[in-house]
Amino acid sequence: MSDQTIRYEAADGVATITLNRPDVHNAMNEAMRRELLECFTGLAVGDDVRVIVVTGAGERAFSAGADIREFVEPQVPTRYRETRRRLDFRGVMDRCPQPIIAAIRGYAFGGGLELALACDIRIAGEDAQLGLTEVNLAIIPGGGGTQRLPRLVGRGKALEMILTGMRVGAAEALRIGLVERVVPPAEVLPAAQELAASLAAKAPVALRYAKEAVVKGLGLPLADGLRLENDLATLLRTTEDRLEGAKAFLEKRKPRFSGT
Repeated sequence: MSDQTIRYEAADGVATITLNRPDVHNAMNEAMRRELLECFTGLAVGDDVRVIVVTGAGERAFSAGADIREFVEPQVPTRYRETRRRLDFRGVMDRCPQPIIAAIRGYAFGGGLELALACDIRIAGEDAQLGLTEVNLAIIPGGGGTQRLPRLVGRGKALEMILTGMRVGAAEALRIGLVERVVPPAEVLPAAQELAASLAAKAPVALRYAKEAVVKGLGLPLADGLRLENDLATLLRTTEDRLEGAKAFLEKRKPRFSGT
């Protein structure tokens, strides 16, 4: 995989994806979107990686959004729509069974915030600034922002942010539920990696089924969500890891999960 627009590293069950255009605040161009699509497509069907961390290179930005230099040419609507559909890496993220953690320093605007919204857990630095700022360019969020943001912060706050293009700081983002944790800037990536390592030590199938129950359940009526939860919980009762977890608890030792 090219390291021109992203860097990819994996160790001990944790993959770290770093947006790697710090000279332009990790703005997303077509090359970056293509590499993210390839990366997440592979992760969605692989078994070696148990948790994914997404971050941005440098100290100034997670991602400031789309590279505006690609906006100055007129677009043919059908061609542009098909290109966006083919490079919809956030849709592939939705299909990743692994928990995805966003480690956010500095700017997370437009498509950058939409990338963070497609993650499962967001850890922000105290220096973070977040916003769906597309309206200031006479467009609207097109990477899931109008759908994912209201599900996190509610309709009114989402509309206020989207219609005004406002930016919110880390403390406000935590207050409204846009991020789950705020830490000093230098601790953002270490905190995300520490959490990822903790999750990677869990039983792999249980980790994936827990995410599936929550994420898919949110799109179901309560009765159907409860049925999904019961089905997945029942399946986990049949695994070797379930037996290992019980034995380790009784023997007061660390479990050795095999993923079976």
